[in-house]
Amino acid sequence: MGDRINIFPSRMALTTMKLRLKSAQKGHSLLKKKSDALKLKFRKILKEIVETRTSVMKDAMPEAMLALGRANFAAGSDFGNVVRQNAAKARLRVRSEVDNIAGVKLPTFVPYEHGADNNELTGLSKGGESIKSCKDQWVKCIKVLIVLASLQTSFRTLDEVIKATNRRVNAIEHVIIPRIERTVSYISSELDEAEREEFFRLKKVQAKKAKDKASKEAALAALGVELDGDIVAMGGMVAQEADDDLLF
Repeated sequence: MGDRINIFPSRMALTTMKLRLKSAQKGHSLLKKKSDALKLKFRKILKEIVETRTSVMKDAMPEAMLALGRANFAAGSDFGNVVRQNAAKARLRVRSEVDNIAGVKLPTFVPYEHGADNNELTGLSKGGESIKSCKDQWVKCIKVLIVLASLQTSFRTLDEVIKATNRRVNAIEHVIIPRIERTVSYISSELDEAEREEFFRLKKVQAKKAKDKASKEAALAALGVELDGDIVAMGGMVAQEADDDLLF
């Protein structure tokens, strides 16, 4: 017999092990459903990462670099110094939120704009439209990068959680449930053996009682025969004495 729980075989222990087996099977089913839900979300995020990276490499980044080249050509390369001098605080910021998937909290990053644009008047002399287009393209590119960072963070978190969940599912399926089943089988076999021994003992006791009863009845019957013989003999002696007296 394989590994089992060291427990004394009794009816209460059998009931306890059956309840534990039922709980383990239910936990395995719930963890399996959780793992399936996480894998579905994992594949969805992976697809979004591929699409977002493709979007960054094919659309957002080339457009931003092209817009920067146009702005440099229209306004001159020195407008970058003016932008950096006016950038005291970041206008485009990131807010962290939590997305709950099957009980797993996934961190997500959401871009948002805060405060006034300090470079709103940049480019009034020349190249204003090109600078504005460049700014819009780079804001769009940064937002896409933030979304990509959020997806990759969720991807790594999900990967770790899925591995841990799969380990728990495999442990319950291949270690815990078989161990409890072997324990239930052991307790059932021990109880059945005890019942057979008890049945055999009761049969032996009944046979012994029947034998003792038969012996007693035989002894009583023999004693009754003896008593009857003595009574008959005593009756004969009494009759003989009476006859002697009458004859005398």
